[in-house]
Amino acid sequence: MVIAASGQLVIVVSGPGGVGKGTLVARLLDRDQRLWLSRSWTTRARRPGESMEAYHFTNREYFDRHMEAGGFLEWVDFLDYRQGTPVVEPPPGHDLVYEIDVYGAQQIRQHFPDALIVFVDAPSREAQRRRLEGRGDPPEAIEARLAKAADELAMARELGAEILINDDFGRALVELERLIRERRGS
Repeated sequence: MVIAASGQLVIVVSGPGGVGKGTLVARLLDRDQRLWLSRSWTTRARRPGESMEAYHFTNREYFDRHMEAGGFLEWVDFLDYRQGTPVVEPPPGHDLVYEIDVYGAQQIRQHFPDALIVFVDAPSREAQRRRLEGRGDPPEAIEARLAKAADELAMARELGAEILINDDFGRALVELERLIRERRGS
């Protein structure tokens, strides 16, 4: 079992594709210097316009070697690619942030039972569809993500996740910061 450093908060931000969790996490990191992001690995191709910093992009062979060496807390086959959360050690004095899917959040909960799990969702599946289309996802991937969204929300509720609807970005960011402050006790 992986143990968080004494006093270190583990924050998991999860949610279906296209709900804005990546944008929320990026802004959160800009505003709170005590946070450190664990960057997930993926074997999928980078989307048009997607930052190279969004993931550690790699090929299947290298991913599998890292997995076999025990380099991931969790990993999953998702649609037509693999994704995983690496074993990391953040700098002292930093709280650890994972931006992962809800299936990964479930496994992270096993490693960090006291983790703050926040599930970000779109205000509606139609809003999620528009966001996925806007970022350039192919139609078949959009349909697959939308079909999984209800199951992901149900799983988040089973995990006891804080549910955050991203209908107004500024409000959602402030709410996420409030949840972290409360958990820190500050």
